[in-house]
Amino acid sequence: MNLRALWLGCTLGLTLGGFALAMAFAPAAGQAPGPALRWLIFIGSSMHVGATAWFYTDREVRGHMATRPGRYFAAPLALVVGTAAVVSLVPLDRLTVPLMAFFAWQFFHFQKQNLGMAALAASAHETRLTPPERHAITAAGVAGIVGILAHPALLALPQILDLRWLFPVAGAAFALAAGFGLITVLRRSPRWQFAAVYAVSVLFFLPVFVFSSPFLALTGLILAHGYQYLVIVALVARGRVVSVAMLINAALVVGVVLHIAASYRGAAFPGSVIFGVYLGLTMAHFVVDAGLWRLRDEFPRAFLGERLPFLVRR
Repeated sequence: MNLRALWLGCTLGLTLGGFALAMAFAPAAGQAPGPALRWLIFIGSSMHVGATAWFYTDREVRGHMATRPGRYFAAPLALVVGTAAVVSLVPLDRLTVPLMAFFAWQFFHFQKQNLGMAALAASAHETRLTPPERHAITAAGVAGIVGILAHPALLALPQILDLRWLFPVAGAAFALAAGFGLITVLRRSPRWQFAAVYAVSVLFFLPVFVFSSPFLALTGLILAHGYQYLVIVALVARGRVVSVAMLINAALVVGVVLHIAASYRGAAFPGSVIFGVYLGLTMAHFVVDAGLWRLRDEFPRAFLGERLPFLVRR
């Protein structure tokens, strides 16, 4: 089996498919999502975060984590306990700014993954992203995040500041960054597979500037991000029946816990503690992933080079 082609095909198919499914199943204004979209969101959101727990079951990764207990043990625990405490003590109407910061971090995490996907696609075709190409993906992501925060209703948050004037500025910045990145990549005549992965990475936040409906603007981002992640983690665990079984169980069990905890948003104490735990676990996922997928560090480069030799050149 050509695993490089499998990864490229799945990454492109599921990214574009995530956006298409979001548009196909988006509910009408004022209505709740149907069962199909709820299941799709559960897989792309809760299960993909839950899949991170699998890394703690892998002996090799666990050995690396033991050398950095601050990042992989202390920081996640502090985030869960600290966030649960804050959310339980502070009324929800005073958490708008902290929640905006949380969502900004979440969507920046999305774009960091897009940058990683583009870098892996380049590596798979024996090339590398140039600094301008990297900066274009990052800038397009930041512009997309500013566009989202300029319309907090997309996140079901009250508008405490009138930031609507930022939306056209963010849209212009997004268009410039994405256009610059695409032109830069195409000028060096890359393989079409790499160019396609780069294009979906730099254009990832386009729906934010096209749609006003939260489901149309954001659900595709969530689905595409989550499905990309599940595919590459499954490839890391491939060939090991026990590892694959552990991955499926971790994604399901932790995903169900997260899904239930997320439903306590806006609840009074003690339900607010549960929602705080959900936020803390999600942020712990950001922190753990930021360490395990940083290819400039020795362990991730060696580990992923062993598990994904068709993508990571050692």
